[in-house]
Amino acid sequence: MFDFDATLPVMALQFVLLTFLLNAVFFKPISKTIDERDGYIRDNKASAAEYLAAAEKLAKQYEDELAGSRKQAQQLIAQAQAEAKEVVDKQVAQAQAEAQQQREQVQKELDQQKNEAFQALESQVDVLSQQILDKLLGARAA
Repeated sequence: MFDFDATLPVMALQFVLLTFLLNAVFFKPISKTIDERDGYIRDNKASAAEYLAAAEKLAKQYEDELAGSRKQAQQLIAQAQAEAKEVVDKQVAQAQAEAQQQREQVQKELDQQKNEAFQALESQVDVLSQQILDKLLGARAA
């Protein structure tokens, strides 16, 4: 089946030379390129993970600051509402006091006018009573 003549060692030598040649020309550069690419991808993954961690840290920081700002804004709004309510309450109380004072003043004036009217009527009643008595007594004397 096989002839072991001079072609077999030549073929084996050609195979070994071709293997070394292919290894030197083809496999080592490809392996080197694949290793470089793998290292590049590994480095990019690591830096991307670092950037992602930094971005998440910044996002959390901004969210915390935003929450603090919202809380502060709510406190300012509540404070402004309390101050506005206090001002309104003071103005309402002042207006009520002024209205009560005006009512009392008007009531005093009405009472004074009423008393003056009663005094005027009493003096007129006295005069009219005297006139009626004079007429009645004058009518009896006649």
